[in-house]
Amino acid sequence: MLFSRMKSTLVEPEQALRGRDRSVLVNPTFHDVFGIPVQKEPEGSEVAYLALGCFWGAEKLYWNTPGVVNTAAGYAGGYTPNPTYEEVCSTRTGHTEIVKVVFDPTKTSYEQLLKVFFENHNPTQGMRQGNDVGTQYRSAIYTTSDEQLAIARRVRDDFQVEFTRSGFGQITTEIKPAPDFFYAEDYHQQYLDKNPFGYCPVHATGVTCN
Repeated sequence: MLFSRMKSTLVEPEQALRGRDRSVLVNPTFHDVFGIPVQKEPEGSEVAYLALGCFWGAEKLYWNTPGVVNTAAGYAGGYTPNPTYEEVCSTRTGHTEIVKVVFDPTKTSYEQLLKVFFENHNPTQGMRQGNDVGTQYRSAIYTTSDEQLAIARRVRDDFQVEFTRSGFGQITTEIKPAPDFFYAEDYHQQYLDKNPFGYCPVHATGVTCN
């Protein structure tokens, strides 16, 4: 129980790991599904940063979402620059496991991506998703503009009505302007395409909102 509480408490900035000045994604790497560099943002695209638990399943969810043109697994929301996966799992970085979602705004909307977000995990669980316990599994939306921030808050409030109606508690999703995003290691990128029988929990609650 003590270990669980420790994993569920955000590290203080002065106690966070130091990190490094180079990305842990050391090799230029191409997306296994889209066939373009994972860092590429095609002309005219926009970016969303969404954390909904283990980033393996979350990234797969979004590369299968119509209108999405690129995805990448990474870390954000904490203090440690360019952390390793092991460091993030230690809960001493403050980071979430997060997905960078690059989308074509002529084919989908930010609001639609948030609908996918809230319908495919449990945003009321705090520092966990299902059996995955730790601050890196917290629900988070990091926005890239004032418009995204306003939309995220409105969509959250709309979903709160439905979650309450279904017997859930308060949504704990962290919503704030996007901090630095750090790419995860190559083996995490499109993990469930490389390992189709890998760990891929589904934490959807059945709550939806039109």
